[in-house]
Amino acid sequence: MDFNDDEKIKATILYHLRRKKVIGGVHTPFDTVTKGFPSHIGKDVKKITEELIKQGYILKKITNYGLHIKLNKDRLKEIEEIIKKVLGYNF
Repeated sequence: MDFNDDEKIKATILYHLRRKKVIGGVHTPFDTVTKGFPSHIGKDVKKITEELIKQGYILKKITNYGLHIKLNKDRLKEIEEIIKKVLGYNF
């Protein structure tokens, strides 16, 4: 099965947030999603993260010190299936 780069970036973003347990009451600054990716695809990573927010996999939390994000705990099974399908990691 061959996946395009956008699907791999999407799964990697979800994997990083899931691995660090950024779920429910835990949130992280939006800008941290680009960490671990090459700097030349930073804009693509942010764009894909915005798409994940629109799809409901990631939730926004607006704070007085900036935009934070977290995984949607109600869609955790779907998120784990995407990670398993694209990257092959199990939880």
